[in-house]
Amino acid sequence: MIHRTNSDQQPPRSSPADPTPADSAHTERAPLDGTPAPESAANVIFLDHATVAAAFAVGQPLFDGGANATYQIHASRRDAAGDAEVHDGFTDIFYIQHGTGTLVTGGRLVEPMTTGPGEYRARAIKDGTPRRLERGDVIVVPAGVPHWFQQVDGALTYFTVKVSA
Repeated sequence: MIHRTNSDQQPPRSSPADPTPADSAHTERAPLDGTPAPESAANVIFLDHATVAAAFAVGQPLFDGGANATYQIHASRRDAAGDAEVHDGFTDIFYIQHGTGTLVTGGRLVEPMTTGPGEYRARAIKDGTPRRLERGDVIVVPAGVPHWFQQVDGALTYFTVKVSA
């Protein structure tokens, strides 16, 4: 379940040494005297652990942002290699939560197909750079760069943040 935080609750701090709210990208900065910053309830999104766990079990979006989205958050899951893909409108940021696999980036799509506006899929990538990914790794794939999970060793779960280009 997505919860929107009420404006009477103080946002969490990133760390004791950092007086900035953890969600400072969506709120005003808190004054250094400890006074909470005003918060717009429409901008703060909280996803409880049960919702996140259920999404990872099947691999599905957690937050799609609607028609004018500037970002999306997915609980991604792969149990096998997938299609190569390119997104002209989004940069993908992956944080590997569990498992291992090989992600190929760059190169050229093999036999590409258009699957939607600015969205392309293919069976593989030629002349790309393979990278072995494991728990804790983060990789940023800029908009327009081909990427492909060429190999997945069992279940691979990862957060995907898609940022509008």
